[in-house]
Amino acid sequence: MRKVLLIGVGAGDPDYVTVQAIKALNTVDAFFLIDKGSSKDDLLALRREICERHIEGDGYRFVQAMDPERDRTAEAYGDAVKDWHHRRAEIFERMIAEELGEDGVGAILVWGDPSLYDGTIRIVEELIERGNVAFEWDVIPGVSSLHALTARHRIPLNRIGEPIHITPGRLLTDGMPPGLDNVVVMLDGECAFRKVTDPDVDIYWGAYLGTRDEMLFSGPVAEIGAQIEEARAQARERKGWVMDTYLLRRRKG
Repeated sequence: MRKVLLIGVGAGDPDYVTVQAIKALNTVDAFFLIDKGSSKDDLLALRREICERHIEGDGYRFVQAMDPERDRTAEAYGDAVKDWHHRRAEIFERMIAEELGEDGVGAILVWGDPSLYDGTIRIVEELIERGNVAFEWDVIPGVSSLHALTARHRIPLNRIGEPIHITPGRLLTDGMPPGLDNVVVMLDGECAFRKVTDPDVDIYWGAYLGTRDEMLFSGPVAEIGAQIEEARAQARERKGWVMDTYLLRRRKG
């Protein structure tokens, strides 16, 4: 039976790829890639570099398709994302059925870890439920941008006895959530950290982690927020996209 692997390939540095992932890469016949347009060509190039770096031999191929347009203006955010995932599922279903033999192994390379802020697992679950193409599947964990961030800043993610809250930036509209001292923010397209004015809150920010374009900032968010926003705007103008993650942490004592 066909097999499809969801392989976490880390936050950008080919050295973030785990030994388990390397072993999995070397079993793959076809890699299914989603092209997000010219502004993100370097993301496809990094995936190809990872394969060239870690796969012995050349008995594999890339199967590529364009990413369906996503409605970013829809009021119902959740419904818009579900629709986008549904159309992506149709694309993957076609690629698996047409490009993977009955005993072949296919793979989807997922930035960071497939279980953290990524929809590929949900897409594969939809394919299994639809039942139009039969395959086994497995998930290979990867180094998430969150763990790359804390490593690059040389800080622990957790403090003793304290919870950690993970949220998209769009839910940070009112600043630091009440009662929380450690907030990880992902997918922040609007610099929501500028809503945090508490002088006791520090930010540990990173973008393009593990790549040659990596940027790191840390300090009181009320003092360096504007600096981060400017650096982010310049990076977006230069590259067309920004992939950032940050930790907001209230100082104690």
